[in-house]
Amino acid sequence: MDTFLDLGVSPLCESYVSLERLNQMEPFYPLHVRVCRRCFLVQLEAYVQPEDIFTEYAYFSAFSDSWVRHARDYAEMMIARLGLDHRSRVLEVASNDGYLLQHFVDRGVGVLGIDPAANVVAAARARGVPTVTEFFGAEMARRLRAERGADLLVGNNVLAQVPELNDFVEGLKIALADHGVITLEFPHLLELVDGHQFDTIYHEHFSYFSLSTTKRVLEAHRLAIYEVEELPTHGGSLRVYARHAEDQSKPVGRSVADLLRREEEAGMSSLSFYQSFAPRVAASKRSLLEVLIAAKREGRSIAGYGAPGKGNTLLNYCGVGTDFLDYTVDRNPYKQGLFLPGTHIPVFHPDKLRETRPDYILILPWNLRDEIIEQLADVREWGARFLIPIPEVEVIE
Repeated sequence: MDTFLDLGVSPLCESYVSLERLNQMEPFYPLHVRVCRRCFLVQLEAYVQPEDIFTEYAYFSAFSDSWVRHARDYAEMMIARLGLDHRSRVLEVASNDGYLLQHFVDRGVGVLGIDPAANVVAAARARGVPTVTEFFGAEMARRLRAERGADLLVGNNVLAQVPELNDFVEGLKIALADHGVITLEFPHLLELVDGHQFDTIYHEHFSYFSLSTTKRVLEAHRLAIYEVEELPTHGGSLRVYARHAEDQSKPVGRSVADLLRREEEAGMSSLSFYQSFAPRVAASKRSLLEVLIAAKREGRSIAGYGAPGKGNTLLNYCGVGTDFLDYTVDRNPYKQGLFLPGTHIPVFHPDKLRETRPDYILILPWNLRDEIIEQLADVREWGARFLIPIPEVEVIE
């Protein structure tokens, strides 16, 4: 294994700190990512158990309007493509707060959500989405398959969060109906590197995937990718469609070979591709700090927007605390009144921006920049400017 990127040490990015715990010890863990010389899977060592991360989770998908629209469009497409109805079964692993399955429920399609976080499962059930609180793997999949196989098995932004990757993928194989379809969405490693998206690296993400490595992992469990789509979500993601290797009813499309070729041409089968990332990340850090330092020297006030996991990686790696950011805001009430891990920047309701009128607003979930800038259109009344940290530092008037 070779170093892909070493971001020093950082706390768990979703471990928000209460006022009562503000002066207590906070654990930090190495954020040192490595790449396999043989298969080029990029991995982060698992320093903590999944139960310590995911049994109570601060991320609620439904607070992003664009992500809910993305889920609705997907549901409508898959219902039409597969002819899903009340006789069908759709399973979603890491189903979060029911943001996606609710659209299948609205169309009368049978669903079951699976998520280990009791607090988000409660929100899903409140939406009318049947959901069980459990980690998904081969053992659970056997119980599910004993009832019936999944006609559609969905895993959005979960593949990276699985420390036992082979057990998880074997579970997908077991739970899938004979002629069922799996769709997996995950950030594309090629986009992560090209877009300097180092902040998407945190302890909750154990692996980072190209199409090539994903294909290799699935094939080891007799699953075949037959189609792939490139999506704009999360800074550039892939949606792969997979089936049983034994199911020849869905031929492998040209999209798979085309993207595999592009990855090869980009150098993803060479170690130098991965070794070139760290110097560019260091340059990104310096660029952001230069802008923030210049703004503070001019006496400008800076607030943040959002409290995403990626923002906590960015702030901790760059050493940005309350000396730069007065506070940040988030629409998720679960995070309001808490403090960001490591930096202890306070989190408020978005109304705080209108109360204090900062000169700059640093958008931490930069992948939602257009949605957020539209939501905050009124801040231009007092001349506030937006700061976008990734892929390059950008100031928007």
